[in-house]
Amino acid sequence: QLQVEDDDKIGLYSYKVQSTITSRLANTMIQAKMVNNAKRPQQIVFDVQVPKGAFIDNFTMDINGITFTSRIREKSEARKMYSQAKAKGKAAGIVRSNALDMENFKTEVNVPPGMRIQFELHYHEMIRRKLSSYEHIISVRPGRLAKHMEVDVRIIEPQGIRYVHVPNSLGDHFDGITTISKGEKKAHVSFKPTMAQQRKCPTCSSTAVDGNFVVQYDVNRESTGGELEIFNGYFIHFFAPENLDPLPKNILFVIDVSGSMWGLKMKQTIEAMKAILSELRAADQFSLIDFNHNVRCWRDNLVSATPAQVEDAKKYIQTIHPNGGTNINEALLRATFILNEAQSLGMLDPNSVSMIVLVSDGDPTVGELKLTTIQKNVKQSIKDEFSLFCLGIGFDVDYDFLQRIATDNRGMAQRIFGNQETSAQMKNFYNQVSTPLLKKIQFNYPQESVSDVTQSSFHNYFGGSEIVVAGKVDTENLQHLESIVTATAANAELVMETLRDVEELDGFMKKDKYADPDFTRKLWAYLTVNQMLAERNTAPTAALKRNITKSILQMSLDHHIVTPFTAMLIENPEKDEIMLADQPKDPRRGCCQGRCLRLTPNAPNNNKGIPSWANVTAVPVSFMPEQRSPPVSSLSINRVDNDPHFIIHLPKSQRNICFNINSEPGKILNLFSDPGTGVAVNGQLVGAKKMENKKLNTYFGKIGFYFKNKGLKVEITTETITLKDGSYGITLTWSDTGHIIRKQLLISVKKENNVTITVGEEMSFMVLLHRVWKNHPVNVDFLGIYIPPENQFSPAAHGLIGQFASEPEVYIHHQRPGQAPEKPQATMEVKGNKLTVTKGLQKDYRTDRVLGTDVQCWFVHNSGKGFIDGHYKDYLVPNLYSFLKKP
Repeated sequence: QLQVEDDDKIGLYSYKVQSTITSRLANTMIQAKMVNNAKRPQQIVFDVQVPKGAFIDNFTMDINGITFTSRIREKSEARKMYSQAKAKGKAAGIVRSNALDMENFKTEVNVPPGMRIQFELHYHEMIRRKLSSYEHIISVRPGRLAKHMEVDVRIIEPQGIRYVHVPNSLGDHFDGITTISKGEKKAHVSFKPTMAQQRKCPTCSSTAVDGNFVVQYDVNRESTGGELEIFNGYFIHFFAPENLDPLPKNILFVIDVSGSMWGLKMKQTIEAMKAILSELRAADQFSLIDFNHNVRCWRDNLVSATPAQVEDAKKYIQTIHPNGGTNINEALLRATFILNEAQSLGMLDPNSVSMIVLVSDGDPTVGELKLTTIQKNVKQSIKDEFSLFCLGIGFDVDYDFLQRIATDNRGMAQRIFGNQETSAQMKNFYNQVSTPLLKKIQFNYPQESVSDVTQSSFHNYFGGSEIVVAGKVDTENLQHLESIVTATAANAELVMETLRDVEELDGFMKKDKYADPDFTRKLWAYLTVNQMLAERNTAPTAALKRNITKSILQMSLDHHIVTPFTAMLIENPEKDEIMLADQPKDPRRGCCQGRCLRLTPNAPNNNKGIPSWANVTAVPVSFMPEQRSPPVSSLSINRVDNDPHFIIHLPKSQRNICFNINSEPGKILNLFSDPGTGVAVNGQLVGAKKMENKKLNTYFGKIGFYFKNKGLKVEITTETITLKDGSYGITLTWSDTGHIIRKQLLISVKKENNVTITVGEEMSFMVLLHRVWKNHPVNVDFLGIYIPPENQFSPAAHGLIGQFASEPEVYIHHQRPGQAPEKPQATMEVKGNKLTVTKGLQKDYRTDRVLGTDVQCWFVHNSGKGFIDGHYKDYLVPNLYSFLKKP
């Protein structure tokens, strides 16, 4: 995605993606060439999505003939070198994204008039086999029309290619443009839309190229299902036997039904579970456990997956209502107890495979809270007898912990993002692990021939997947290796593997100019680093963890790849301008998450276009709705009213008028609606975890902005900030700092603090994030919104806040003692109404989000009745981007 401040003045004259797959190893290059045709400097952003699990190994930038090149260094050394360079200039913002299967690599450069710039990023990844197909996904989001556009994919597979398929993932707009040529062992896919074909419509200036370009293929397979390739001193062993019947499985679904699963997460989980239960086979046995602070079993033992039992389980799931805390430890131990008991009573088929599937969105809040203890308890209870698979739902889940306990117990974890596609993601994950074909595979390699062996998978082998093993090989002992390589499975005969003729492979690779002659070494390094990262996660001692870290660091430096322990320095020939590409740690967990890169140049003019008001301390007290902050730590004993609490500042009379809105979770209130400027702002309520004093407190959990004239929507939740422009979308998390510019709309994120949205010089908004103690029995995270009075709205502006853009006449008199000495009462006349109001203090949280700043305020009772037009229910709207209907 290429973003600039002045869309019309930047020319994208070339956007190329070249990808070569050599025996399942994909090397991908993304290159963009641009020129600044404007009369003033432009901020150009190079933002590409890289598949999760890929290793970036090179990035170069050419600015008017000066080339910036990259090198890999140990992280602390790289940061030190960068800090020294940074002292000479300012660092640009850092932005990163958590997409479903992608992570962002992003940099921005201030480009003078007439200057040309070229970005080029290289990364490599192993293409994994899922559901009987290899799938290579390339993010193609140029952001604008390109004079020359090209996606070029070449596949070189010594095993021979069965088929190549390119689904229409970019949309029907590009039907028939992709060309595929396939030979016996090579294939070429080309996508070259002309400028006219790129246009969304014949007269549009925007591009329709915005999405993932997908190539699917499979290779020819020997009847044994194994393929050994040896080249340049390394061997790669691909193992994917076919025509095997799935083994019966004993499966326990463990489902989190705590209060945090309320709403869409639970609805989608139920929908997915009903579909998954329908796919159980007659030979399978299963049961369900649902848990919050308590643990409940649908059946206390495993039952056969008969149609009647499956239907009964679906009915049980349908009755689940989320509430309460999260007792992960007891839920998993209950599940392991059921499987262990069934095993000891002889109720399990010896050839069956047993597994637990955990679905959760949070950390433990009840029972055993120490994650290392839970990990130890589960490991001791499972005893390496069956597998644990974990589905982590949402952005807040401790995915690192789920990965550890899954890897520790012969399984794997996957993060499921809590959105409209949750159900499909869950079903897709289940499909990958639901057809076990072999148990506990052991590869037997002669020690005389091979060393440093590393494996890509867990113990069970599932249909449609593939296990890849790599290692170093002693070429003098090849005949010995060929005669002995076998794979042992607990329920299968010895499987003899075939050896790809070394001379034939050598000749084939040298003949093809596109083949990567280093593919075996790179695949081995890729698998080894990933395996060591997994081992580091489950290391039982600090000493072992340190040793593994040292090995990963050395591998990263030897093979020029960015890992959690290295960083990439990008510098010009004089080495006086330096940028840092880094894998940030997750601030909530203190451990590395994914392979998301941030690229931080020491570029000038970093704050260009960011308004001064976005500095929190510079914001004047203005009319603004805000909830009073719940306690933010376990030590706080203050009790406060947590309902949406509005503070309306009246500049002319220099008064603050406050009112509460009492509504229900899920309801959406219109805060601002201006058909004149085409802007709507709405807030969706979320409830506390439980009622207090027979009342459920509510907060704003989600705020939506709709800028109709620009076609832009912004959704801010307590987890993410998302910009949508038609089919284009970018999502940031609250752990990011940086900004996005799109159609002269600026979104600036201050990490774990606030988001400001600025539209030219006309208007701006600020949303504050309030984090509460995660284990608090009642309170939840929420948002506050502040709107400065300087915003230029039309006379048609309305809404709970918008109606006060034109300040009403307010007359307050007859002040008298109230029920409490510190809260006097008075009579307020406004809009022809006489109201009894109470004086008190409310909080402004912009400069101090924990304690807030006291603001003197006259409080209007009964949900603002008499002060706001009509009744508060008149401001309920159907969705986050609705305009308020006129009464």
